[in-house]
Amino acid sequence: MDQFVPLCRNSDFRRLYARGKSYVTPLVVVYVMKNRTKNVRVGITTSKKIGNAVLRNRSRRVIREAFRGLAGRVRPGFDLVFVARGKTPYVKSTDVALQMVRQLSAAGILGEDMP
Repeated sequence: MDQFVPLCRNSDFRRLYARGKSYVTPLVVVYVMKNRTKNVRVGITTSKKIGNAVLRNRSRRVIREAFRGLAGRVRPGFDLVFVARGKTPYVKSTDVALQMVRQLSAAGILGEDMP
């Protein structure tokens, strides 16, 4: 997680759920909102609907790895929350990355490759 800052506070998550724009796919939901910093802040959540602890941890790993490849392309100054869905623990991170590219492009925050 060297290219982005983790989102940790419950109040930040609740603010994104309430006021952020959501983009939904069968694999992952993304909440996007502008922040007042020049950082990209990222949070990942998985509910107990996903399954037991093993499946929830796998979901988080898959989402984290999928975003790691895109982190350099995301424009700074945004908060992102990724929410795992029921199919997330059963797919590869490349499948999730393809969905993320579509979602972040639709949100207008995915730029070109940056060095």
